[in-house]
Amino acid sequence: MIGIPEKAKTFVNNRWLVFVASMWVQSCSGIGYMYGSISPVIKSTMGYNQRQIAVLGVAKDIGDAIGFVAGSLSEVVPIWVVLFIGVAQNFFGYGLVWLTVNHTLPPLPLWVLCVCIFVGTNGETYFNTGALVSGVQNFPKSRGPVVGILKGFAGLSGAILTQVYLMFNFPDEASIIFVVAVGPTIVITSVMFLIRPVGGHKQARQSDDTSFLALYGEEERLLNEEKQEVIDHGKTEVILSEVEDETPSEIDSLPAEEREKRISHLQARLVQAAADGAVKVKKKKGPRRGEDFTLTQALVKADFLLMFFSLVLASGSGLTVIDNLGQMCQSLGYENPHIFVSMISIWNFLGRVAGGYFSELVVRKYAYPRPVAMAAVQVVMSCSLLYYAVSAPGAIYIVSVVMGSCYGAHWAIVPSAASELFGLKSFGALYNFLTLASPAGSLIFSGVIASGIYDYEAKIQNATNLDTLTDGEALTCYGTICYSITCGILSVLCLMACVLSMIVVYRTKRVYAKLYGSS
Repeated sequence: MIGIPEKAKTFVNNRWLVFVASMWVQSCSGIGYMYGSISPVIKSTMGYNQRQIAVLGVAKDIGDAIGFVAGSLSEVVPIWVVLFIGVAQNFFGYGLVWLTVNHTLPPLPLWVLCVCIFVGTNGETYFNTGALVSGVQNFPKSRGPVVGILKGFAGLSGAILTQVYLMFNFPDEASIIFVVAVGPTIVITSVMFLIRPVGGHKQARQSDDTSFLALYGEEERLLNEEKQEVIDHGKTEVILSEVEDETPSEIDSLPAEEREKRISHLQARLVQAAADGAVKVKKKKGPRRGEDFTLTQALVKADFLLMFFSLVLASGSGLTVIDNLGQMCQSLGYENPHIFVSMISIWNFLGRVAGGYFSELVVRKYAYPRPVAMAAVQVVMSCSLLYYAVSAPGAIYIVSVVMGSCYGAHWAIVPSAASELFGLKSFGALYNFLTLASPAGSLIFSGVIASGIYDYEAKIQNATNLDTLTDGEALTCYGTICYSITCGILSVLCLMACVLSMIVVYRTKRVYAKLYGSS
């Protein structure tokens, strides 16, 4: 009979317990999505203009994107250490912001608040790393659904933290920053020692797929890592450049044995011709699409750069809306932006689930390039932004739903597409580089365009009304004009992103046909 200590040990080392604890961590790790609720409080109490608020937003975005330190640490220290560093950064970063906003501390310079928000938001990269690393290692044969569920909870966390704030009915608005500083600290500290690799390959069960189906609705199978090797001559390094792209199509239709004979014969003729000086032969310069790339190799490939700049335009536009959502609501006369922050966070979660599901259908059922799903999402984003730009009724609701879901869908589609085209060997470096696209776009779209137009319109309204601002009073704009021009510009940028994505689709049709044509 098994004693209580053995049962307790088995329970603590159960990978499903670790997975549930990771879900709790991820439910607190979307701190960046709370900026739409935090920024109006900072603006009103500190007397900042919209450009200064945008600078704080860019600092937040950069902190959210720089995750290579957490990734490197996770390889050399226990997971709980990684989570503890994130907790410390989040608590001290946003704790100082809260103490400044509620006037416990004297007003800090703008650059100090930028550093605080950068440090605090960067803590969530440690939360993400700890939860995802343990999840993937504990469920090595179910990485797709594990990542999908955990990233989905990260998108939902903004709504969760907002509802916690509303539930306690705090007396002042600055308390929402207190919730951001203290909430994740309490939750993650209580479960961080449970989150670790526990030998998941030994606990694998046939019922795992059914279990994930109940959690996720649709299990995303592990990416097909099959590589197409048309020529592999082990005794010589002489390879005709781009031979596998130029192989006659009738060879592919031959039986396997006959195809190998024909290819060997063709290669022998090429080598002989090269020896006779009739054909110029050169060595293969690097991997081809569908093989494993390093980051430096990917950075010189047109497909990778096209994906990156498409993300800069589209994901940067989405992040601009998320960061400015509080001011957009106030300009339209809504006193409480928290409901819209909750909406955009919930739809962010649903967008990640739906984006992964439908993009998987595209590649599995039709063997069509996954970036076509990204192009479709970008068209929808453009239409919703145009709807706001023309001051249509209910535009703030449409933008909250569509931009939240489409922004989330990008981060379900892009990682899978990058791993398919550029391999899994350096996937961490490739993914972390792609995540820089959002803050890069937000730096320009929010920090320059949106804030500049907002302040310009606010000054015109203030001069027209002959109002005189008192010291410390924030310059505020009212009406759809505050963001309609910005949304019109962002709508055009999303269409440009769609064009870049469709170029990637056109260039990668053959790669996806090889990867999924027989599935």
